[in-house]
Amino acid sequence: MKSWRTAVMAFAIDAALVLVFVLVGRRSHGESASVVGLFTTLWPFLVALVAGWLVTWAWRRPLAIVWPGIPIWLMTVALGMLIRTSAGQGVQPSFIAVAFVVLGVFLVGWRLVALPFVRRRAVRRA
Repeated sequence: MKSWRTAVMAFAIDAALVLVFVLVGRRSHGESASVVGLFTTLWPFLVALVAGWLVTWAWRRPLAIVWPGIPIWLMTVALGMLIRTSAGQGVQPSFIAVAFVVLGVFLVGWRLVALPFVRRRAVRRA
């Protein structure tokens, strides 16, 4: 039961960070804050995030960095860009580079920050 809650929380954090990435990106480019515009930019990355979670079975070890953290990050960027291209949305090399760095910092970074807390909790239980 507890691992299920951890997995839901981890997915929620991942999804929230993808949303932050999209919000900051849209704002930095002066794009509208409309719900339709936000959804148009967000959905390819959310679909890719879900795919990353499914492919890596992330719910089994949602806080792990090497597997699933890094593959989730890479799939979110790569598949998100492929979906954007298929949907007729723009994909510039600079956008790919920014997404690669920012989503890497977000999706792997929060797991790195959480790691000492998870380990400390495990030591207390032992």
